[in-house]
Amino acid sequence: MSDTSNQFATISDFDDKAAELAAARQHLHAHPELSFQEHETAKYIAARLEDWGYEVTRNVGGLGVVGRLQQGSGGRSIAIRADMDALPITEATGLPYTSLASGTMHACGHDGHTTMLLGAAEYLARTRHFNGTVNLIFQPAEEAGKGSGAQAMIADGLFERFPCDAIFGLHNHPGAPVGSFLMRAGPLMAASDTVTIKITGHGGHASRPHLTVDPIVAAANIVMTLQTVISRNVNPTETAVVTVGLIHGGTASNVIPENAEIVLSVRSFSAGVRDTLEQRIRGIAASVAQAHSATVEIDYERGYPVVVNSEAETSFATEIAAELVGHEKISVCPLIPGSEDFAYFLEHKPGCFLRLGNGEESPFLHNSKYDFNDGNLTVGAALWARLTERFLAV
Repeated sequence: MSDTSNQFATISDFDDKAAELAAARQHLHAHPELSFQEHETAKYIAARLEDWGYEVTRNVGGLGVVGRLQQGSGGRSIAIRADMDALPITEATGLPYTSLASGTMHACGHDGHTTMLLGAAEYLARTRHFNGTVNLIFQPAEEAGKGSGAQAMIADGLFERFPCDAIFGLHNHPGAPVGSFLMRAGPLMAASDTVTIKITGHGGHASRPHLTVDPIVAAANIVMTLQTVISRNVNPTETAVVTVGLIHGGTASNVIPENAEIVLSVRSFSAGVRDTLEQRIRGIAASVAQAHSATVEIDYERGYPVVVNSEAETSFATEIAAELVGHEKISVCPLIPGSEDFAYFLEHKPGCFLRLGNGEESPFLHNSKYDFNDGNLTVGAALWARLTERFLAV
């Protein structure tokens, strides 16, 4: 523990706020809103920030909220981001604060992320133990998949309107102990691409296949050949995923259809591997289809890029986390094949995206029985408060 540990925010500083934070989180959990529909959530956040004295800007990139607080004459500035949106999942937790919105729930913990940042916001406004500018970013539509909230806020001039020297964010991590932190410099979370391959042949009667060009046979061969991409085209020291998540063709057993369709999810952790995957997937689909006298149309949609944490900011965040919970509760985060639109922020600014354990028995993310662990609220709020104080030290 640092000799200066008591000069900055600690978890115990938030003990008297634990019940209040839990109530706020459970309110957000009961009132989830989908991507780009976070109207009430944004109002809830903005009202509290204004009550605490923040300069609040609404509707950044749609429904984004930015709270800005300046203290002293320091020239440095920091940004911290929390996501606000929920998922189209019907909740099955049976909790007293179960979602009141049919078919919608906070199944990824964004209600907790938002609450932790609000907890830090109140503390920083009350104590003002920093010298510089704090930008608190409450982002819509992290779950959008494309045209996400991060992209929209950046396109709306986020970093020009609210300059910062570095940006930080976190996500809860089911399977790791509550209150523990998982950190990793460099690539952390995967780029996510979606590929739709439409194969066109020549349909006909199932009893006369020689008079047809069977797109299902071509599709089956494409699926099998795609299994060689990772094993034969990607360096064994690299990590990547090519998953065929959907295959469809035909309507009856005695009809050879005109078309078949394959949809892939493609994950990678470097720009070079990402390019290799696209090149090989396109090449395999086209050549295998041609070998079967069929044609293909390929829609290769690049989604979120790789989350790449900068070395200095990750080291700094790790130091802060260790000061709060002890080195024994800090571990190296494994590569995560899921994706996250915080990656877009890191393409513009140095920063760190970290993980906070949600409990070893926690249901996984995007699960109808998932719930954010309220035991983390004081931990996360203290992390953001202390990180800000140390980054903008008086």
